Parts: sequence; structure tokens; C-alpha cells
Amino acid sequence: MRILVIEDNPDMASAIRQGLKENGYTVDVAHKGFEGEERAAADPYDLIILDVMLPDRDGVELCRNLRRREVSTFILMLTALSSTFDKVAGLDAGADDYLTKPFEFEELLARIRTLLRRGNPAEATKLEFGGLELDLIARRVRRDGHKIKLSAREFSLLEFFMRKPDRVVDRTTIAQKVWDINYEPSSNVIDVCISSLRKKIDKEFERPLLHTVIGMGYRFGEPEEEMA
Repeated sequence: MRILVIEDNPDMASAIRQGLKENGYTVDVAHKGFEGEERAAADPYDLIILDVMLPDRDGVELCRNLRRREVSTFILMLTALSSTFDKVAGLDAGADDYLTKPFEFEELLARIRTLLRRGNPAEATKLEFGGLELDLIARRVRRDGHKIKLSAREFSLLEFFMRKPDRVVDRTTIAQKVWDINYEPSSNVIDVCISSLRKKIDKEFERPLLHTVIGMGYRFGEPEEEMA
């Protein structure tokens, strides 16, 4: 699941980003309203966390503009303003939920899960391929009916692969999209995680789904002999 955080406070944005990543979400951050609006309009996100008080514009107006631009992504607004009037203004502008600062991070996670359970018509909440099923809301994985326990990072990695079946992806792309880091050729962190994921989703099953493409990267999909 991809989440866009539009928050001008660097410490707050960093804390939200880190917490969400630890819970298996892919997170982008924009510190200004205009940047956030363009990102939200250009890229397919599952949810937007939007601060009301931004340095370059009002978050309520940003929310209203996104709805005018037919962006249907769920929007969860954050604000230090707790009056009923302020909440109503945000909801009337098109926000789906409202959370007042300060808040407990567990409540933020619960609000996110509640919104995502509603289902976004533009985005599936389950991914399936070759008997492997990924439930993005319940954070569960099964293959041929067998439960598979993954870490948050492994879950995000598998989601990334399942959204790009039969496409070869290199380590740099994986680092940017899943780890959100610049890939260091000398590092083996990606290979270690992929090795762990492969053991969990392939080892006990007849057909492997995660393949190494020598000199290029990795491919998720049916074995090549079955694709021919």
C-alpha cells in the first residue's frame, strides 16, 4: 500500500514515515502543499495523510483542489485545530477522516486501516498470482491455503513484485521503491531479504515464483519453461 504524507514539520513527517514503513507501507513525503498536490494528482496512492497548516497554502483548499481534479484517493487530515467547525470544513472539502494533533500512532494506524477497508475502486485490496494471495488490508499471506508469516519489509517487497509480474526489476529500483534508499552495490541487504522471502513463499511448494535473472535483477512469475 502506498501512502503520501503532506506535512511541513520535518520531525513529524519523519516520525510518521518511519512508523508507517515499519508497518509495511510504502511512504512518500511532501513538505509543501503545491508539491503534495502535484504528487497526489500524478501518482496512484492508496491514501493521503494531509496536514491542514502548510507553509505555502491551506490544507483544506488543497483537499478541495484534489477532489476538483477527480483524485479519489482516501484523505486523512491532520490538524492542531480541534473545533467542530474546523473538522466540518475539512470533511466538506472532501476529506474522508480527521485526526487531531497530538495523537497516538496506534490511532493513526487504526484510522488508516479503517479507511482502506472501505475499498478503493481504483485499487485492489488483494493480490493473487499462482496460488499466492496477498491481503493488503489484513496484512496476511497465503499460498495454496497455507499461511505464510512475513516481516513488514518482506511483505512490502512481495507486494512490489506482485504488482509487476513477469517483469525483471533491478536492485536499484527495488531499493528506491521498497527501501527508499540509494542502492550501494557493495551492500547485500536486498539479496538477503529476497533470499528470506524466497524461502518462505517457494521452498515448500512445487513451482518457484521468485527468480534471479543473472546480471539483471529479479523476476516474479511462472518459471520460464511454463511461460514458453
